[in-house]
Amino acid sequence: MKLIVRKSRLKGSVAIPGSKSHTIRAVAIASLAGGQSIIHDPLDSSDTQSAVACYRALGAVINTSDPKHWRVTGTNGEITPPQEIIDVGNSGTTLRIAMGSAALAPSGQTTTFTGDEQIQTRPVGPLIDSLNDLGAKCVSLKNNGKVPIEIAGKLVGGRTAIAASTSQYLSSLLLCAPLASEDTRIDVTLLNEPGYVQMTLDWLDKQQIEYENQQMQTFRIKANQSYNAFEAVVPADFSSATFFLCAAALAADEVILLGLDFADSQPDKAVVDYLKAMGAEIILEPNSVTVKASRLKGADIDMNKTPDALPAMAVTAAFAEGTTRLLNVAQARSKETDRIKCMAEELKKMDIDVEELPDGLIIRGGKPRPAELHGWADHRIVMALSLAGLCMDGECIIETAEAINVTFPNYVELMQSLDANMKVAS
Repeated sequence: MKLIVRKSRLKGSVAIPGSKSHTIRAVAIASLAGGQSIIHDPLDSSDTQSAVACYRALGAVINTSDPKHWRVTGTNGEITPPQEIIDVGNSGTTLRIAMGSAALAPSGQTTTFTGDEQIQTRPVGPLIDSLNDLGAKCVSLKNNGKVPIEIAGKLVGGRTAIAASTSQYLSSLLLCAPLASEDTRIDVTLLNEPGYVQMTLDWLDKQQIEYENQQMQTFRIKANQSYNAFEAVVPADFSSATFFLCAAALAADEVILLGLDFADSQPDKAVVDYLKAMGAEIILEPNSVTVKASRLKGADIDMNKTPDALPAMAVTAAFAEGTTRLLNVAQARSKETDRIKCMAEELKKMDIDVEELPDGLIIRGGKPRPAELHGWADHRIVMALSLAGLCMDGECIIETAEAINVTFPNYVELMQSLDANMKVAS
């Protein structure tokens, strides 16, 4: 499918949908808990449906017939591996978190995971090693540290060290370790995206899980704990809001974003600070964020905590005056795609002067020209490139638009509600 975008002037208000990261954590914890939990306002997307299907396969009963209120009857920590292979689709978050959950199965009972073509390129070796350290039996079937993988229980506990090039490795261990039979110590030798680990810790705190956190470098988790059924509202997604924040800073008379909670631990709320540093006019109020188009200037931005924001910030930088450096985000090369490489290639198609760094991009802003662009079947790249189309004369066509459904099925509809000239075509 193709996304066709023409120059637009945005105005109006938009309610941001629920957080993917929170929704998947809620599904995982509810599935490991005893009793019935209710998840209000979940994100319903390909990635979150992958999480639902995965935890159903591990024994939870999940009713999603009411899209606003998912009901989960948990396993009380008693995982039942399915005979069939679990396919997580395109969801790296589901894969990594569920690996820890699968390790809770009884000894000798095996769960096999796979995923789509992109997932099969994404590393999980460090998490495999740590789960093995803690008593599980995990193996990459192609011996390359990637799916397909087999995981057998039983997670016991003990001590491990992990280099969390993605925070999802550490989140997985923190979520399964409380259900181990012995205390667990995790030494963290590298941690990217610490905000997502804090999000996991916030969930543990709500569950009254006992653990010690020494500056995100060492964790000690008490054994033989349990998760309890809960009722919770999923916060709005700052990662999804990124595209509206950037679009409005580039092309809005006035756009009001509703539902964002800046007290939440989602790291992508930092995008507001990035845009302000570039000169964006943004007003924060208790229940809304108002953004107007401004004359943006280049800035140096450390993006280590916010790799998902790289594509949108790269497009924004293409329209700013001067040079923008997006730095310290090497892990963006190991997402659904190598987002550093892919964004550099697409910006060059629009005649933007861009330089690849091992850990980021240097973008010298100019006057991007319309082009036929490739979204690399990466939801965040497709949506980021659509922002360019809003600001250029002529028509911008972006291939692989179907990837948007991974995290944001109603993205185009919400953009259209703000007067964006944007449509999907076969």
